[in-house]
Amino acid sequence: MDTFIFVVIILVASILQTSTGFGFSILATPFLLIIFDPIEAIQINLILSIMISLALLKQIKKDMDIKILKRFVIGSLFGLPTGIMTIMVLNIDALKLGIGLMILLLTMMLILKFRLSQTQGRDLFVGGLSGSLTSSIGMPGPPIMLYFSGADIKKEKLRGTTLAFYLFIYTISLFTQIIVLGTNEVIWFSSGLAVPLVLIGLYLGQLLFKWIHPRLFQVVIYILLLFTAIYLLIDVMPRFFHSP
Repeated sequence: MDTFIFVVIILVASILQTSTGFGFSILATPFLLIIFDPIEAIQINLILSIMISLALLKQIKKDMDIKILKRFVIGSLFGLPTGIMTIMVLNIDALKLGIGLMILLLTMMLILKFRLSQTQGRDLFVGGLSGSLTSSIGMPGPPIMLYFSGADIKKEKLRGTTLAFYLFIYTISLFTQIIVLGTNEVIWFSSGLAVPLVLIGLYLGQLLFKWIHPRLFQVVIYILLLFTAIYLLIDVMPRFFHSP
């Protein structure tokens, strides 16, 4: 059963990452926590996300906004230490609850059409927040997703800039976690098994990206976020608030 769940998670998340630019970590991390310990789930997510970003880098170069990308990178370097300290002190239920609430809040702000104009200072702040979330839970997407949606940035630029940034931040976060928290054979063996699934997802995701209508693109994002957030909260809240 765990193997089947793993296959579905990796395949669906790979398709969404390729077609949207941020779907993999948002979908994969919460559900990988069902099967693996937190550090294992997060590092598997980081390894596979690096692979996806590398595979797509050549195709999305023309869509990058280099100035925004540089500010994201600079900001992320300040957020990385905070994320590492967070993962060291939080237990699994607190981690799931935090992720669920964060995704739910993000989704509500998107549906309500929250708008935030783009500035250099906000680029740095969003980069820092994404860096912190990546080194802690392997999920840089939510702040960038909200920021770019609010700024009405085209989906091509969103996809290109976020994938390029993720390649940097995932790599730095993975090495930081390995140095500070260590790694194990389960992480690398499971990541190796997932490679064919990721390759299939890359192909299917590219097809989807070419044909998906912008409005449908937005609806898919909302459904993905709401489903993930509600699942996490239903799963963790009875245990988290249970009084002995």
